[in-house]
Amino acid sequence: MDDRPDADLARLRDWIGRTETRGDEVGASAVAAMAAALDRDDPAPLPGSALPPLWHWMFFNPAEPQHRLGPDGHPLRGGFLPPVPLPRRMWAGGRLSFHHPLRVGDELTRRSHIADVAVKHGRSGPLVFVTVRHEITNAQGLALTEEHDIVYREAPAPGAPAVPPQAAPRDEACARRLLPDPVLLFRYSALTFNGHRIHYDRPYATGVEGYPGLVVHGPLIATLLLDLLRRERPDAVLRRFEFAARRPVFDQQPLELCGRPDGAGAWRLWARDHDGWLAMQARAELG
Repeated sequence: MDDRPDADLARLRDWIGRTETRGDEVGASAVAAMAAALDRDDPAPLPGSALPPLWHWMFFNPAEPQHRLGPDGHPLRGGFLPPVPLPRRMWAGGRLSFHHPLRVGDELTRRSHIADVAVKHGRSGPLVFVTVRHEITNAQGLALTEEHDIVYREAPAPGAPAVPPQAAPRDEACARRLLPDPVLLFRYSALTFNGHRIHYDRPYATGVEGYPGLVVHGPLIATLLLDLLRRERPDAVLRRFEFAARRPVFDQQPLELCGRPDGAGAWRLWARDHDGWLAMQARAELG
């Protein structure tokens, strides 16, 4: 890929504009299961109960048969997402606008399209960034607009220099300390039907992909950050949320979820790893 960046970019950019439509229903059992996984004592969800923000990631996930999975547990590349020939992929961040709540019992439609594909070169070699835009509607119309960024890269060579970490802020107004253990990672993988083996298969994560442990899902960390905000401001109405992953987090390493008000009607949120480095940063705008 290094020798043909222009040709590869042109080939991958053919996926820009591709679309996909999926339908799903907000089931009460899934909502109750997510509350349990996040260690919440919420009342049993009833028809019409509002779906907490980011819990929609439990829905619309492709149910590919086993023979259509790659060696990493993800669906084989190609189809809707471009067939990027790089072994590592991660959900790097996203931006969401909440127009009105999704509710238990809603029948949903998600219309997705590939908004952009870009090839860049970093310290570890080529990087491919794919931006996907989703629009989710229910009976009341457009409920949620979302863009999420997926990054693909080579596995780092042994001894390759690591990306310099960034110190996390220490000025939080509230915080929650959490130990993301394999049970939490397994439950979140199951609820989001995420077969990526780096989240539950330790021999694969450490022996094949070279991680020091199981990787905590980026979307899970984002969900936990908004869960912290819900615990602090249970009646707040979320209008916009954006987040960016900065450093991977691994199981059995303490994680601190932090937040503080950021001007009128907004909160700054971040995740701090066990060494004090910034793992994720986010901002929530409230109505």
